[in-house]
Amino acid sequence: MTEKPPLDSTEDRAWLGEGQSETQLAAVNGPDGADDDRPAWDSKVQYVLAQVGFSVGLGNVWRFPYLCHQNGGGAFMLLYVFLLLIVGVPLFFMELAAGQCIRQGSIGVWKHISPKLSGIGYSSCMVCFYVALYYNVIIAWSLFYMGNSFQYPLPWEHCPIDVTTNVTVRECAGSSPTSYFWFRKALNITNSIEETGEFNPIMTGCLLAAWAIVSLAMIKGIKSSAKVMYFSSVFPYLVLFIFLIRGMMLDGAIDGITYMFYPKLEIWGSVQVWRQAATQVFFALGLGYGSVIAYSSYNPVNNNCHQDALMVSCINFMTSVLASLVVFVVLGFRAKNIALRCVAENLGLLNIMTTQEWNQDLVKQGWPWIDTADPSSVPLADYRQWYSEHGAVMGANITDCSLEEEMKKGVEGTGLAFIAFTEVMALFPASPFWSTLFFLMLLNLGLSSMFGTMQGILTPLMDNFSLLGRHRTLLTVSSCALGFLLGLLFTQRSGNYFVAMFDDYSATLPLIIVVIFETISVAWVYGTDRFLDDIEVMLNWRPPVVYKYLWKYVCLLSLVGLLAASLLRMVFKRPTYTAWNQSTASEMTLEYPGWALAMIIMLMVIACLPVPIGYLLSMWKSRRGGNSRSEEGESPEVHRELYTKCSSNEQLDSNSHRRDPSEEDEARPRVVFLPLGHELYRLLPQDGEDDDEEQDTGV
Repeated sequence: MTEKPPLDSTEDRAWLGEGQSETQLAAVNGPDGADDDRPAWDSKVQYVLAQVGFSVGLGNVWRFPYLCHQNGGGAFMLLYVFLLLIVGVPLFFMELAAGQCIRQGSIGVWKHISPKLSGIGYSSCMVCFYVALYYNVIIAWSLFYMGNSFQYPLPWEHCPIDVTTNVTVRECAGSSPTSYFWFRKALNITNSIEETGEFNPIMTGCLLAAWAIVSLAMIKGIKSSAKVMYFSSVFPYLVLFIFLIRGMMLDGAIDGITYMFYPKLEIWGSVQVWRQAATQVFFALGLGYGSVIAYSSYNPVNNNCHQDALMVSCINFMTSVLASLVVFVVLGFRAKNIALRCVAENLGLLNIMTTQEWNQDLVKQGWPWIDTADPSSVPLADYRQWYSEHGAVMGANITDCSLEEEMKKGVEGTGLAFIAFTEVMALFPASPFWSTLFFLMLLNLGLSSMFGTMQGILTPLMDNFSLLGRHRTLLTVSSCALGFLLGLLFTQRSGNYFVAMFDDYSATLPLIIVVIFETISVAWVYGTDRFLDDIEVMLNWRPPVVYKYLWKYVCLLSLVGLLAASLLRMVFKRPTYTAWNQSTASEMTLEYPGWALAMIIMLMVIACLPVPIGYLLSMWKSRRGGNSRSEEGESPEVHRELYTKCSSNEQLDSNSHRRDPSEEDEARPRVVFLPLGHELYRLLPQDGEDDDEEQDTGV
């Protein structure tokens, strides 16, 4: 593409032509005023699929249903929707608008507002890297299970036999076939995080395959990843609907849905529930990662980002509800099967413990199934009614087989996907087909989120450092290779404990802090009125004034409250993790050792450190630059001419004289992201070597 000089002459405007679109203008007028070569989405559908694919991830399938299950069902959903509307959507809209306005990654966006805030973008990149490291391990687990699904019967359907003793393996008999396969065959896990153990060669190979897939899909930037998105973003919805239709035919499905939607409004009085709902809103939309900003930066400048914010947020919530329906249908079926097995076992014990005469008396009283030869045919409701009347005198061996109690045993995260769901898959006819379908869905959910996470790392670096931007392929491959090498931490036998550590602590607090600074930057440093003005320039439509107050007060106070609640929880409740004890064949809760706590603190500090470092470096450069200008006798106001608004009414040519700086300030009292006449605009330089003082908005 031929380079063009900055658009500051009549010939340049004639060269553009009256029919030139905003997208083309954006491409021509890059950050350095020359040809930008910035890629763009081929269509709006591509962009929406990318944003939906990033925000809709594994958390929608195994985190949201668990929180809904544990915190009052329908009441939690109402609370979630409330927080989504007053906090989630405004912050999501803010990130979309900022990325689209400035057409830069997270580093460039906040550096554009002020060099003092450039550290926010670097913190986003650090958190994205943390998440990418452990998120790809989950993709590796999905690859392992999908590979093992091409067997009949499924390898986790029955307990293996110990060849030396010719009896069932004790660890499997003490737990369940699915738990044994997950902890022993897949992870070969140690008893605690302190027992590091050797590498798991199979998982190491799966992790290498996962990073290779990500590298190949992203090697040509959004052009290649967007094509993959057509499948990876749409396929999970197809699978969820298939599972929902199949699940509704199962015995116990209605019980599961009833349990899901039954509202328990008393949970609204719990601070912990509000914290969990706010955290889920926060992570469901991918706020703070920089991926939302990166994706929107490839949009044409006049794209309706407000409509996008509402649409993607709505799709995200409806996906969570759909996934919850599938999960509760499956859990209802699982709970019903466990309860019926319990009835059969108790009836067997009952026939052994009681006399034939006593059984005949019970039959005469209206319990004909007591003496039945087929315990599986006994209605669960009849058994529970009998137990409520006679169970007290039968001793501890005879138990109440409660479906509700089984439903209360909530399973989240990896336990839901790799233990509870695999158990149900084994009960389905044609179980290998359903298992393959399920793990292919998990693989696609993980990959679509992984693409967005990596874009949150690569886009800011390529935008801010021209050398990296010129070697996009090398940067992508090198980043994936580094991710694999550091990811070997998670393929040890104790690797699952480090995955839990990173998931619970490495991203949560740093991301909240990042978004707090983002909100302060827009609402208080740059100014909400200015920001709304710039959005009006882009969209030719001014968003409702309610956003001004949501950004300045509601969102900021909510984020500070969430940060305080999370910190207090860490202080008053020592961080713990769930470990697998091989001797007892059960899970147990352990406290992190001292070195692990130090590692948690170090990860959080490293992620947050760029913010103060960026501020101090900017102050130091500003002071040094001010001294050098004073020595040369140059007025600092001269540099403000870089922010002159480009307007179609201004006829500039290379021979015209510059106006006096004081007149310039009077004519243009404020700085904006985009000029008021956006048919011609120029973004500020974002190259890493540019002088930071020239980019400060002076706010």
